[in-house]
Amino acid sequence: MKKNYKLVLLVEIALMAAVGVILDLLSLRLWPNGGSISLAMVPIFLIAFRRGAGPGLITGLLVGILQPLLVAPFYVHPIQFILDYPVAFMLVGLAGLFHVSVDTSQRKRLVMIAIGCVVGSLLRLVSHFISGVVWFGDMAPEGTPVALYSFLYNASYLLPTAAVSIVVLGLLSNAAPKMVHYE
Repeated sequence: MKKNYKLVLLVEIALMAAVGVILDLLSLRLWPNGGSISLAMVPIFLIAFRRGAGPGLITGLLVGILQPLLVAPFYVHPIQFILDYPVAFMLVGLAGLFHVSVDTSQRKRLVMIAIGCVVGSLLRLVSHFISGVVWFGDMAPEGTPVALYSFLYNASYLLPTAAVSIVVLGLLSNAAPKMVHYE
């Protein structure tokens, strides 16, 4: 049984990473210097809530590695690339620290989903924020502090993305709790 569990887990991670990359291709890209509102984080959150932080981190890392292979990434330095892609998406997987069982009350499940999504999104924001301050400060409008510009720019797409993720996962948790939460 343990061998089957590991195989099932690997298949789930691979599927969720693939779905995350596909959902990113369907994103709303309104920002001139990168960033978009998409459902790409939902599969990362899903595996994190279902299986925990470890599988969530791996899934996020895979999304962050695969995404730039399909969409021409914008980067100016290798460390900036790592911060904006693999690290940023990997940090989303830490939402798995807030996973609960399927037997937990609906209210607590929804609270934990909201907290996990906020934490995962904020950690991703931190990664993009650092990248923005170090490598994209020259894009800040004259007179605007670089840190403020980086925070506002990145928050402008990550906050709506987090909100959409919370709604989608909340609805999914109510409709099919076993799909979102471990038994």
